Amino acid sequence: MRALVKTLSYGTMHLIVAIGVAYALTSDWAIALSVGIIEPMVQTVAYSLHERLWTPKLRQASAHAGMAPATSVAAC
Repeated sequence: MRALVKTLSYGTMHLIVAIGVAYALTSDWAIALSVGIIEPMVQTVAYSLHERLWTPKLRQASAHAGMAPATSVAAC
């Protein structure tokens, strides 16, 4: 559940930042909203996949080092 909330929070923040940056670059709200909405959606999915890929790697590294496995990337 924590990972879902974290991902949604990150997505919301990214949406706001992306729209702001796109508007600063273009001075056009239509373009800013288009870019600002599509890019964070794609980035949020990529972030979620990135987190899932790293979790097994962290567990493997912890096991090789003789440490207890981490439960999330944030725990490291």
